[in-house]
Amino acid sequence: MITTTTNGIEGRKIVEYKGIVCGEVISGVDFIKDFAAGLTNFFGGRSKSYEGELIEAREGAIREMKDRAAQMGANAVIGVDIDYEVLGQGGNMLMVTACGTAVVIE
Repeated sequence: MITTTTNGIEGRKIVEYKGIVCGEVISGVDFIKDFAAGLTNFFGGRSKSYEGELIEAREGAIREMKDRAAQMGANAVIGVDIDYEVLGQGGNMLMVTACGTAVVIE
C-alpha cells in the first residue's frame, strides 16, 4: 500500500476517496529506558533507548493506519500526518498518531 504525505501520487489517478483513516499507538517508557536516558542527558549524546521506542511507536501507528485503510477497501493513503504527544502523570507515556485519507488509485 502506497502511503505519502502529499495530496496525490504522481502518475496515478485517484478514483475513489474512502475517508479519513488513523492509527494510534500509546507506549510506556519503562524504568530502565528512563534511567539510561537520564544518563545520556547528564553526559550528553543521543538516547538510543528513547529513539528506538519512538521509531517502534511511529511504525506501529503507520502499520495500524494502513490496516484500517485496507479494511475500508483502499489501496493507498495520501496526506499522511504523524503527531507525537507525551501523556501520563509523569510524562512517561508516548502517543503517536498517523492520519491520512484512504483512497483507491488506478
